[in-house]
Amino acid sequence: MTSSSPVHIVGGGLAGSEAAWQLASAGVRVVLHEMRGVRGTEAHQTDGLAELVCSNSFRSDDAANNAVGLLHEEMRRAGSLIMRAADKHKLPAGGALAVDRVGFSDEVQTTLLAHPLVELRREEIAGLPPAEWGSTIIATGPLTSAALAEAIVKATGAQSLAFFDAIAPIVHHDSIDQSVVWKQSRYDKGESADYYNCPLDKAQYEAFVAGLLAGEKTEFKEWEQNTPYFDGCLPIEVMAARGPDTLRFGPMKPVGLRDPRTGRRPWAVVQLRQDNALGTLWNIVGFQTKLKHAEQTRLFRTIPGLQNAEFARLGGLHRNTFLNSPHLLDGSLRLGAVPRLRFAGQITGCEGYVESAAVGLMAGRFAAAEANGGSPSPPPGTTAMGALLGHITGGANAATFQPMNVNFGLFPPLEGTLRGKDRKQALAARALADIDRWLAPAKLAAE
Repeated sequence: MTSSSPVHIVGGGLAGSEAAWQLASAGVRVVLHEMRGVRGTEAHQTDGLAELVCSNSFRSDDAANNAVGLLHEEMRRAGSLIMRAADKHKLPAGGALAVDRVGFSDEVQTTLLAHPLVELRREEIAGLPPAEWGSTIIATGPLTSAALAEAIVKATGAQSLAFFDAIAPIVHHDSIDQSVVWKQSRYDKGESADYYNCPLDKAQYEAFVAGLLAGEKTEFKEWEQNTPYFDGCLPIEVMAARGPDTLRFGPMKPVGLRDPRTGRRPWAVVQLRQDNALGTLWNIVGFQTKLKHAEQTRLFRTIPGLQNAEFARLGGLHRNTFLNSPHLLDGSLRLGAVPRLRFAGQITGCEGYVESAAVGLMAGRFAAAEANGGSPSPPPGTTAMGALLGHITGGANAATFQPMNVNFGLFPPLEGTLRGKDRKQALAARALADIDRWLAPAKLAAE
């Protein structure tokens, strides 16, 4: 059965292309709107659907030990076009899934255009999609056009969109050394266990500042050059360059804190704040940075209590348009202020090619369920897709929300004391069993 009214999709990147495929596969007509071919972007080189702008790697393909590899496998089981094209155009890359970017994009575009339920329109949507379109998915990515971004702000409020990532590193809770850190808020305001505190003496602080100033930094991309820093999201190395004590009077200030082991105030303190509802991820407060990732890992592990830190995300600062999704989107990715609109891909606050496509896959399935007279059914939170969806739509703290890759820290914890590889493999096995149960009704209906 084919749905009579089409679902419109704005944006032909990985998320929009995957959403279109999921809808068409469910018998729903799709009109896919892509402005490239009429108007380019600062980053894209072609007008091809699902163009890979930066790397050609989809990262690890290890479904048993790596959260992104697990996401690959879940998407394959859900009939993902993006994963099918990636597998067909795979290049040698060890345990990673790297693709021939031209062959991959051509495969996605050719497959979509060959489907009788998919129509591609080359045009810019300079504002909110019109009400007469009905169900619409916006998948315009991190370089959403200014006109559409302005329209989203008008519909949802001035604080709904961010245009600059100020990304602080995030640490897995079980890698924090509990024998070194202690929990306390400054002057014991609020809950006394709001923050973990990592104490530094004078020598440790001075060495840390020197490391920040000497560390190798990434450069802004060409289209980011004129995007100014905001005082509220200055990189820590920029603050450190303003004077040796700047950080001690900024994010590393020790006032109102006492180390229970010594009874004294440390020279400086690095604070970590809970970053997800499960308490498995902790954000290093105020540590957005342009240091290269290897430098961050090396330097941040010199902080007492973080010497064995495992990072779910490292810091960064770059131009990016994304929604404050935990505040704005419901559990099926609909915009609360305008429910006929769904969002998908990087504009929702996920990070990475595969994550973007996975959110597109879910948005397409949710929209297809509605178009076919049913109700959206989100994947279980124990799956990679469900964990990513849960983080975007409510698991993350809306006040500090920043884009994130999928990682095992987003998954509900297992009972027991499994650690390391055993824990990851148990989480992956649970996820695959649960994704199969979620997909089973749709597979039976298709047979």
